[in-house]
Amino acid sequence: MRIGPYNIVPQVILAPMAGVTDKPYRQLCKRLGAGLAVSEMTTSDPRFWNTRKSLHRMDHAGEPAPISVQIAGTTPGVMAEAARYNVAHGAQIIDINMGCPAKKVCNAWAGSALMRDEALVARILEAVVRAADVPVTLKIRTGWAVDARNAPLIARIAEDCGVSALTVHGRTRDQHYAGAAEYDTVAAIKTMLKIPVIANGDIDSPCKARQVLAMTGCDAVMIGRAAQGRPWIFREIAHHLATGEVLPPPTLSEVRDILLGHLEHLHAFYGEAHGLRIARKHLGWYATDHPENAAFRAVVNRAENAMDQLRLTRDYFDALIAGATPELATAA
Repeated sequence: MRIGPYNIVPQVILAPMAGVTDKPYRQLCKRLGAGLAVSEMTTSDPRFWNTRKSLHRMDHAGEPAPISVQIAGTTPGVMAEAARYNVAHGAQIIDINMGCPAKKVCNAWAGSALMRDEALVARILEAVVRAADVPVTLKIRTGWAVDARNAPLIARIAEDCGVSALTVHGRTRDQHYAGAAEYDTVAAIKTMLKIPVIANGDIDSPCKARQVLAMTGCDAVMIGRAAQGRPWIFREIAHHLATGEVLPPPTLSEVRDILLGHLEHLHAFYGEAHGLRIARKHLGWYATDHPENAAFRAVVNRAENAMDQLRLTRDYFDALIAGATPELATAA
């Protein structure tokens, strides 16, 4: 699959997730097999571009190409300026968010709320495509509500406006993440368009990825929640799509080493205090399905410095590797 000049290999993409797909996680997922990793949603409002959060979200130094940055907003001119700003700061692909179902985003008429106003969608897309000298992609849902599935119309507008690729999450906004993804709508959109279409929603295994590609005819799959605590899912899907074989799961030793490296990168990127807090949700995801995971989370979340967080994590996984019950002493 190509997006502008970029060949996306393998055809498995990390979805933009606020508070999750920061630079440390994008780099990790790319290293473990993601063909593309889309940044967290960044605001188009220039008043917030110099906040600590935005500066971290707009930091792409050292990331492997192509660098895809997602922007969100409601005003065509403001979105166009945000695209220009992000390109000047390293973005090689601009992704427009019209798929986020979060209430605080939709209450501002951004994210998937934009799908209620097709004329505004066209104006935003035209403005951003005209402003950006890089490929522009779009992420949508199947509609605003179950009785308002207008994704095919939005998809046609996107192609006509010069969007280079389209991602469709197979749910309406009012479904959030409930119910099953509707791949038939995604498939119908794919048959309409000449540009690449990426399927998103409920893809949580290599076999499911292959199944969804076959059902929809899409050019790639996008992985969101299933990658939380499982960054190796990208190499598993890529291997299965290339060979038909299923890789064995990572060993506990490899999970430990991946996690420790991730924690160290978070501490270095955010600074110790903020990195400790950001790491907690990742620790919970990585520990899911492992013995004594609740007790481990309760202890490691009280760590007051990076050294303790790393030590507790290493000790927990070392005990699991040895076949012993982890000794979950209180953090020093």
